[in-house]
Amino acid sequence: MAADYYDLLGVSRDADKDELKRAYRRLARKYHPDVNKEAGAEEKFKEINRAYEVLSEPEMRARYDRFGEAGVSGAAGAPGAADFGDFGGFADIFESFFGGFGGPAGAAAGGQRRRSGPTRGDDLRLDLKLDFKEAVFGGEKEIRISHLETCRTCDGSGAKPGTQPKTCGTCGGSGQVRRATRTPFGSFAQVSVCPACNGTGQTIEDKCGDCGGRGMKQESKTLKIAIPAGVDDGTRLRVSGEGDAGKRGGPSGDLYVYLFVNADLRFRRDGINVLSELEISYLQAILGCHLEVETIDGTAELEIPAGTQPATVLTLEGKGVPRLGNPVSRGDHLITVRVSIPSKVSSEERELLEKLASLRGDRTGKGGRGLFGNLFT
Repeated sequence: MAADYYDLLGVSRDADKDELKRAYRRLARKYHPDVNKEAGAEEKFKEINRAYEVLSEPEMRARYDRFGEAGVSGAAGAPGAADFGDFGGFADIFESFFGGFGGPAGAAAGGQRRRSGPTRGDDLRLDLKLDFKEAVFGGEKEIRISHLETCRTCDGSGAKPGTQPKTCGTCGGSGQVRRATRTPFGSFAQVSVCPACNGTGQTIEDKCGDCGGRGMKQESKTLKIAIPAGVDDGTRLRVSGEGDAGKRGGPSGDLYVYLFVNADLRFRRDGINVLSELEISYLQAILGCHLEVETIDGTAELEIPAGTQPATVLTLEGKGVPRLGNPVSRGDHLITVRVSIPSKVSSEERELLEKLASLRGDRTGKGGRGLFGNLFT
């Protein structure tokens, strides 16, 4: 039995969009194959992504809440389709018990519409790694994908140029075959995919030499996609129409690009704020000073107030991450100060420090080493 999507993400069934997103990001970081090498981590990662794909789309979530996994299997990325064809086996179950919504003739007609009509192509997924600053400032990124495209030689028909597919003689074009079964409780009709045409309703005598009769070919292509400023780990971008080509004139699926951000040695991120550390000397902390510090925008001047204590957090306003969807608004750069205390000082430095201690009235301990004894060389 498939795991419950809410349980996989560790959220309640009434969780809102933000809760789902936070849970997904946390789990994606934990189980991503590049991070977690334990057995089963990759499979867990795939399950988490599938759960988020379904629950993050309102229409798919509603179908999942009502029908469970069967309500969304094979229908990811196709919101808005509301006929029974989206529910795969559900339609066959109803037809088996109720004779195809109006008897054999009606079932055949319904089957033809469902099986032989245009079919939307599959969605594709691509994981894309970004450097820290690429995620912060966004920009254009070039990617290479492999997907199914409609065969240009036969225009997707699968038939050799100059010929046409023919209506399947086994199913009459419905894509289904019906078999009546007698039981002590009466006769039941069992519907299955036509074995002669594999459910397409058509047969091809002379197949296209380029695609082998499939009507589609696997092709590689290069795309340029726009990365919005402010994206973070787990952000999903949708590139419309760049999934696999649809069948029989159906629309193409979409390409979903999942973003993962590489760690940076100097900066960390907390929402739209950037975090970093700065080490200063004890004299700079006591006296105060102005220092040039690294930010994501380059260097900037930072004032160290006199008497700055260890672990003090100083703020550079507006030097953080652009807000996703509103790049004019930015967070802050928060710098945690670390005060470096030397383990040894020269005799001249010690003499000056002793004078300072004397002026401040600080006493030395036994042996005259006191506050500065450990620094003496």
